[in-house]
Amino acid sequence: MSRIAATFAKLQTRARKALIPYVTAGDPYADATVDIMHAMAGAGADLIELGVPFSDPMADGPVVQKASERALAKGIGMRQVLGYVRGFRARDSATPVVLMGYANPIERYGIDKFIADAQAAGVDGVLVVDYPPQECEAFVGKLKLAGLDPIFMLAPTSTDARIASVASVASGYVYYVSLKGVTGAGHLDVAAVAQAVPRIKAHVKLPVGVGFGIRDAQSARAVAAVCDAVVIGSALVQRLEACTRDNVAAGAAEFIASIRSALDS
Repeated sequence: MSRIAATFAKLQTRARKALIPYVTAGDPYADATVDIMHAMAGAGADLIELGVPFSDPMADGPVVQKASERALAKGIGMRQVLGYVRGFRARDSATPVVLMGYANPIERYGIDKFIADAQAAGVDGVLVVDYPPQECEAFVGKLKLAGLDPIFMLAPTSTDARIASVASVASGYVYYVSLKGVTGAGHLDVAAVAQAVPRIKAHVKLPVGVGFGIRDAQSARAVAAVCDAVVIGSALVQRLEACTRDNVAAGAAEFIASIRSALDS
């Protein structure tokens, strides 16, 4: 059983919903990412999505775009991202880490080298925004052989055929984009999410995480009532941007603890 599957199984026995924060690797401080990851895990994060900086993050809104730009300006690339995971694993062997990003940095690094190095670093899953399931069968096969979960996104516009296609290749969990837009958008419709999740679960026998538009404890609690996991990114990235280097880990912990408390209430 993968670390991701084991985490969701444990949460299910406790009737708890997973909290999955997203942060961009290397932002806001190049030497703070591992500290932030540990702080989030200690405050109640169940899995961590670590963003791989990219110059054209088409699914991301201004907050995450700027985080990528800041990280790239500091020289953060795939090698550094994998180094952060290795650093995190030195003290935490339990919390799953998912790399989230785009195809270009992976292909530039080299697909086979990326998979081998990700496995060695302690990565658990990979979500490539611009790899549709029907176009990455070989990549998915190699990930699974290495024990890494390929994670895919679904959207309000996804047809039943697309959902079934994702179900045939995904493992770990699926990520439902709660709205037609980019990360950080504010028009979350919980009722629409409540209608979409059962349609997804008719095809996908994996936990369903919901992200995009979740900004605070109230929206996180509302979404958690209708899915298995809550993904929160832009609101956290924005909060960290305002922190100094000395208090950035504490700022991450405070924010995650507030979301965890809301999910458990």
